[in-house]
Formats: sequence, C-alpha cells, structure tokens
Amino acid sequence: MTESFQFQLKKTDGGARLGEVSMPRGAIRTPAFMPVGTVGTVKAMYLDQVRETGADIILGNTYHLMLRPTAERVARLGGLHQLIRWPHPILTDSGGFQVMSLSGLRKLDEQGVTFKSHVDGSLHHMSPERSIEIQGLLGSDIQMQLDECVALPATPKDIERAMEMSLRWAERCKVAFGDQPGKAMFGIVQGGDVPELRVRSAQALSSMGLKGYAVGGLAVGEPQEVMLRMLDITLPELPTEKPRYLMGVGTPDDILKSVARGIDMFDCVMPTRSGRHGLAFTRRGKVNIRNARHAEDMRPLDEQSNCPASRDYSRAYLHHLVRANEALGGMLLSWHNLAYYQELMQGIRQAIAEGRFADFMAETTENWARGDLEPV
Repeated sequence: MTESFQFQLKKTDGGARLGEVSMPRGAIRTPAFMPVGTVGTVKAMYLDQVRETGADIILGNTYHLMLRPTAERVARLGGLHQLIRWPHPILTDSGGFQVMSLSGLRKLDEQGVTFKSHVDGSLHHMSPERSIEIQGLLGSDIQMQLDECVALPATPKDIERAMEMSLRWAERCKVAFGDQPGKAMFGIVQGGDVPELRVRSAQALSSMGLKGYAVGGLAVGEPQEVMLRMLDITLPELPTEKPRYLMGVGTPDDILKSVARGIDMFDCVMPTRSGRHGLAFTRRGKVNIRNARHAEDMRPLDEQSNCPASRDYSRAYLHHLVRANEALGGMLLSWHNLAYYQELMQGIRQAIAEGRFADFMAETTENWARGDLEPV
C-alpha cells in the first residue's frame, strides 16, 4: 500500500466517477459510503461486522470525542484506530456542524467558537487550529477543516458571512495541518442555497490546492431538488482529479442522484438510526418492520443478500424484537441497513465500470417503487 495519499479516477460514466483513494492504512473504493462512528462506535455494531459489510472507511467526530473520552486520552491510549480496533482509514468531521447545532450554548467569532458541553456544561473553545490539533491527536487519516454550517433557510447575508468565515478558517486549517505524509485535509464548500456563493467558495478552496473537497451545508432541511441544484452548480468548480465528499447524505435515492452528478464519498447516520427505530432499506424500497403485516411473515428482508441479518432472520422475528423493544432488533436492522448501503455502493461501482450506470440507476429506482409486498 502507498505511503502517500493518492486519488485515482479510473473511469467516468456520464457524471458518475469510479475511483480509488490509496492511503497507508488501506484503499477506499469510490463511490464510497462511510458508516458513522460518531464517538468511536458505529451504533449497535461490532466493527468487524462493519468491515464485513464492505466498508473501507468509517467516520468519527471531533466534537464528541474531544468531550469524551478526550483527544488527549485517546492519544495516550495509542490513537483512535488502536482504541476501537479499526486498523483501516478513519475520517474525522471537524465538529463544526455539531457545535453550530448547539444554538444558545455557543458564541462565534473570528478566532473560533466557544461553547458549553452538552455532556456536563463545561466551557470549551475550538479554533481552526485546535480542531486540527484534536484530529491529529485522534490520529485520523482524513481530517476536515473547521467550518461554519448555517441551517437553511437563512438570509443571503448570513450565508455569505459564514461562507467567508469558513474560507478564512480553511486557510488556517491548512497551515495547522502542514505536511502529514499519508494523510489528507479536506476543505468544505459552503454557501447555502445561494448559487454565486457556492461558486465563490468552491473556486477559492480549489485555489488552495487541498487533497480533497467536501460539499457541506446541505441535507440540513432543504428539499432534495435544492441539494441537487447546488451540486450541479458546485461540482464543475472543483478539481476533477481530487475526491469529492458530500457530507451527511443520505438516503439511497440521495446517493444515487449525487453519484450521477460526480460525488465520490458519502456519510450518514441514517442506516443505523433508522435500524434502531425499525426501518429497513431494501432493494424493494423501505420496510417499516413495526407494521402489523410483518407479524407472521416468515420471509427474510432479502434472501439474496450475503448479510446474515438480511438473509437468515424472518420479518416475523424482527417485528417481534422491535415491538418488544429488544436491543437485538436494532442490532440486526442496523446490520442489514449497513450491508444494503454497501451492496448499493458495490452495484454503483460495478455499473460505472461497465458503462451502464444510467441503466442501473433506472432499474434500482424502479425496484424501490415496486415495493416489498411480493416475494423478491
């Protein structure tokens, strides 16, 4: 495996891109879905299981890990990879989104953000430099710049102020990150739903020569068509030879449509969060396992899947577990959902490689619409 960070764009099919990120800790096949391990755990999952579903990389969160167990403690314990027993690549979100979500518990200025911990009310300050320092202590392979994420809807003036602040913070993060062989720092495009601000942000970040670029500030309440329109505007302004990461997205449909526009990397809590609440994503659309119609249905969620949770457990049993509030129900459905997401990504990659992504997208969407009432 390479000792440097490299991205190889292997093939395109329309706007869709097939590629691979090479890093010392392993390769990331793109388009990639990154399971979210916010506090060092992908909820309700063993990390060995996460790997077996096909995940090449997981995501951790700077905000949560700096509060507990603290970045300094993680470093003393050998770093996040060793602590959680995941020897493969880890991306850490800078914590900007979580801090901005604190609303009345934070104060923002040019130097960074001062906030109260949601855990114990203690006071903390996170500057761009401190965010990179924390991510370095955690030992993550891909580190994100600190940015200001504005929830939509917002005024153009507020969106522009946050976008300009994020650009200045990106420069500071780049300096703080320095040269770390085998690792990468990604910039984050902001600009809300204002096209000219998205373009300005993407162009300015591109000029910084970073190793990768994320599109942030979407999937924060705006309709899907707004998100897709912002991608159509933003992506042409980003370097084609660098990986593109759409943060916090999303549903299988969001992923398909974003891949079609040129996104390479995704993360979202949806597979595990939905699983813990009884919702399964399948090749035949969404299945609410709580519904009474599953009470005596001995079919599995997907008999064609390689995942034991999808193939070997009946809907009747899953329905019983979820209705009885048994932890195993959420565990099995989270396992199934993560496996489905990775099977979807593998299908996407294979379709791009074979030059039939448009057909794959149409077939997949048609199968979702067909529903799961009949045997698959």
